[in-house]
Amino acid sequence: MTPSFFLGRLFGTAFDRRHGRLPIVLTLLLAVSSISVHNAAAQSSPEAQSSVQAQGDQSTPTDVTSDSINIEMKDKLDGLRQQLNAFRESVQSTPDDDAKLADIRVKAEAIVEEMRVASDAMKVRVEQIQGRLTSLGEPPAAGQPAEAPAVAEERSKLENERSQLNLIVDDAGSLSNSATQLANMITNLRRTLFAQTLFRHTELTPDAFVDAGNAFVTEMRNFYSTIGSWGSFVFRFKAFSLLGAIALSVGAAFLFLAGGYRLFGRFLQRSNSDNPAYIKRLSYTFWSTVMHSITFAAFLVTSYLFLEGFNVLRPDVAPMIATFFGFIWFVHFVWKLTYAALAPHETGWRLVRITDRGARLLSLAIIAMAVTNGLDYLLGAVSVALGSPLVLTIAKSLIASVVIGFILIAISFIRPVMAEGEDATGQGRPWPRYFSVTLRVMGGLLLLCVIAGYVGLARFASTQIVLTGAVLALIYIGLLSGKAISKRGAFNDTALGRRLVERHRFGDVGLDQAGLLVGLGIYAIALALGIPLILITWGFQITDIESWVVSFFTEFRIGSISISIVGIFGGLLLFALGYILTRWAQKWIDGNVLARSHVDIGVRNSVKTGIGYLGVGLAVIVGVSAAGINLSNLALVASALSVGIGFGLQNIVSNFVSGLILLVERPFKVGDHVVTGTTEGIVKRISVRATEIETFRQQAIIVPNSDLINAAVGNWTLKNRIQRSEIKVSTSYESDPEKVMAILLDIVSEVPEILRNPGPHVEFLAFGGSSLDFELRFHLADMSEGLRIRNAIRIEILKRFREQGVEIPFPRSEVVYHRGLPILPDEPDVRGGA
Repeated sequence: MTPSFFLGRLFGTAFDRRHGRLPIVLTLLLAVSSISVHNAAAQSSPEAQSSVQAQGDQSTPTDVTSDSINIEMKDKLDGLRQQLNAFRESVQSTPDDDAKLADIRVKAEAIVEEMRVASDAMKVRVEQIQGRLTSLGEPPAAGQPAEAPAVAEERSKLENERSQLNLIVDDAGSLSNSATQLANMITNLRRTLFAQTLFRHTELTPDAFVDAGNAFVTEMRNFYSTIGSWGSFVFRFKAFSLLGAIALSVGAAFLFLAGGYRLFGRFLQRSNSDNPAYIKRLSYTFWSTVMHSITFAAFLVTSYLFLEGFNVLRPDVAPMIATFFGFIWFVHFVWKLTYAALAPHETGWRLVRITDRGARLLSLAIIAMAVTNGLDYLLGAVSVALGSPLVLTIAKSLIASVVIGFILIAISFIRPVMAEGEDATGQGRPWPRYFSVTLRVMGGLLLLCVIAGYVGLARFASTQIVLTGAVLALIYIGLLSGKAISKRGAFNDTALGRRLVERHRFGDVGLDQAGLLVGLGIYAIALALGIPLILITWGFQITDIESWVVSFFTEFRIGSISISIVGIFGGLLLFALGYILTRWAQKWIDGNVLARSHVDIGVRNSVKTGIGYLGVGLAVIVGVSAAGINLSNLALVASALSVGIGFGLQNIVSNFVSGLILLVERPFKVGDHVVTGTTEGIVKRISVRATEIETFRQQAIIVPNSDLINAAVGNWTLKNRIQRSEIKVSTSYESDPEKVMAILLDIVSEVPEILRNPGPHVEFLAFGGSSLDFELRFHLADMSEGLRIRNAIRIEILKRFREQGVEIPFPRSEVVYHRGLPILPDEPDVRGGA
């Protein structure tokens, strides 16, 4: 639990694992390259055999490379076997050093992983050799003609290499089994050591206390002598180094404090509000405790590193200084959490409903337990560093456990409970019965363990009550804070929510989603900070936690499937990068190359869509490969999907292929005026599955691409946007047809949008029942202007006809009634005439 221990285990283990795995990786890369060369040079066809025969007895570079790789692998295995033997001897020599045992177990597991990777690579090579031998065929039997010398030599070399590789695979498997056995043995040793530490019985006799007292006097004398000699040595010979370390430590403290307050200052201080909201109290308690603890821990670790880096610390003093820093951090952590949650001097910021007097007494009691438990470990580290007798360490733990037990019993008699609406300055009420009984039972069990002689168990239980209790309280507060922020509408009232609204114009939906993400982030932070501390207090080493974290993020196996969180995130990152580059390329090519080339919008859309499909497809392939997913393993899935495609997904595939055909053939493009079935409108978008057509009533029609491929589609603008328009006109029989035709042609001649080639034309259609029927025909350069121009021409025709006296007649009908004959209502005799 000391900074030096954390850093030593963290960096030391990481270096050992990387250093041990790197040669295997390089070896496998060489093996893969040699396999490729060998397979390219040896094929099963007669031409290949003749080329092999033509080479004669010449040895190829591939053979030399293969032999060198086999020799290198054997040397590597021998080195790992020697390393494993050294680990086994180290375990036998120091079976009671839990930290060292944890470190060796991680290294043994790394050897097992390396052997697995190497065995898999060698097995692949053996399968390739077997395939090559199968292609060469069986050797000729007795009495048959002998095969070519080059083929026989090739067969012999392959069989020898296969035998060597099988030996290497067996050797690697044996070494992996030995490493696995060593790791299992270390696990059992650590369990036994943990159980012995907890349940070791100590006879508490008067002589033992006398020996402990004498040892304590001797230890104090040795402590003062050690610290005095170290101080004298430092001031004489390391004064400048000490000053440099102190200066850098002060600078680091200023940097951490200034940076922490600048980034998280709003969470590290209470506002002037006397009755803040519950979510604000939760956020302040969690974030102030977390940020102060992390900042203070960073300062202590850097200070220790500076002292150690400047060679100020001696080997006998360094463990005591490191444990002293850990003791300071532990007390600081408990103090910050207690005063933030109980707020003994600020009633409005208190998380629990207790009186002011109860808050002060509880804060003092909790801090007293933290100081007592921390001093126990600090004085224990001093005893270990000075080589004091074990009885002294037992006596210190005994006293600490007794003190903590009495404090727990004393807390049960405090009367801090306050009813809702009651004044916080009142006397308060007792704890609920179940809570007070629990405190007394816990304190009594600690005292009972001490009386029975199980001091180690009492010490462990005291640590769990103080440290694990504080960490669990912090985790619980963090989870409550995340839950409160995740509630709908709660994030709007936070400082971060108001900042998002002011600067980034977040709406209600965006704020709600942001609040959900922030709540999940708080959950993750609370668990990521709390769970490792709890595991450490329960006897796990930093090496164990690091191994689990590395395995979780780099590779954990579910059956035969290997999953890497880092690989998955890397694949997602590469896919996102490829997607962004694809969108940028689409925009740049469309806005610069195609736009400057004056390409029509349909071609631009097709090119843009094609680039999008290609870029996203490549991004998916790169992302999947980077995530560590072997695409060859998807063959089974693809075969299964092919059956589904043949039945349930055939329409989707048909539409997808049809969409590609539409983009390539371009029978219509975005912006075209098309008619298909009962749908007529403008093409707005062509996607992989369907085409969007917008009617003239602004209705979006989604038409599957296969329907557009298999059915007749009319495209008014396939070649150009020229369209012939017609306007029908009727005049009375008294009108002069030539005059009417001249008027119509004169009107269209004044419209600039009407084409002169082909020119406008008036068709005398027919003699109607009550009128002469004409049709004015003309061509427009842009059919989208047809409605406006036709309306304008009709208005002008009406004006000219009125000016020229040309009559537009009404239809006339003549009804004849025959006298004397009844006229049936449903059969009138109606005859129309001019």
